Amino acid sequence: MTTTVGLLHPGRMGSAFGAQLRARGHFVLWCPDGRSDTTRRRAEHAGLEPEALSELVSRSDVLLSLCPPAVAEETASQVAELGVVGTATIYVEANAVKPSRVQRIADRLAPMPVIDAAVVGSPPVGGKYSTLYLSGPGKQADRIAGLFADTDVRPHVLGDSIGKASALKLAYSSYQKVSRVLAAVAYGAAETYGVGDELLEIAAKRTRSYLVETDYIPKTAARAWRWGPELEDAAALLADAGLPDSLMHAAAETLARWDGNRDKRLDIAEALEALRVEGDLDNQS
Repeated sequence: MTTTVGLLHPGRMGSAFGAQLRARGHFVLWCPDGRSDTTRRRAEHAGLEPEALSELVSRSDVLLSLCPPAVAEETASQVAELGVVGTATIYVEANAVKPSRVQRIADRLAPMPVIDAAVVGSPPVGGKYSTLYLSGPGKQADRIAGLFADTDVRPHVLGDSIGKASALKLAYSSYQKVSRVLAAVAYGAAETYGVGDELLEIAAKRTRSYLVETDYIPKTAARAWRWGPELEDAAALLADAGLPDSLMHAAAETLARWDGNRDKRLDIAEALEALRVEGDLDNQS
């Protein structure tokens, strides 16, 4: 069955998603008002049909919001303010925003059903694949998943609760994106002192991400008392090299929350709880 999808708005990821939907025979609309020439070229290349926002919303069976996270709520409000919100159209909030923001968007758009979504991976072009995680009302989530059947977008339904997809995205981003920043400053420091190649040689000996080594979390808690001062010295090294040191200071502050667990044998749950309890006390002060 052919579905009409309104795309808000076709950046690199959005236009790639639009092209995947077009390849499946769906109609994909976009609104050119106020958009750049670059966006226009992307939309044309993807075969998207231009339409005024009011017509886009009224014609669409699905509204897919893929825009900068900072304007996700504004984009949803623009849809709501048109006064054509109903239960026949599904709104897919696919931006990297926290669960409470997704819930505000759902409340703003009610009674229109809202699906919480998260994209992980590169834009699905040139043989690359993206995973589209979905959470929300089961019937609507399954319908969105079905739109991308046999495409380079791999849908994965997480359950009926709004917030799961956005939480997964931000949890992953907190590691994946910050680790890239850390890699940049670490290499910058090594290069300043003429040991960049040696640093890469050490790093090349690792074959997988620290993120999958959850058994190491309690070990980190037990050693935090020793690692914190080391990272403070690492911050000084970065500052001496003219590089940002705030990430090192922040990591040292996080480790300090485990100071009371010096050399203790904890399990993963206990180690994480130690972080949360300290954080709650900080928030109450």
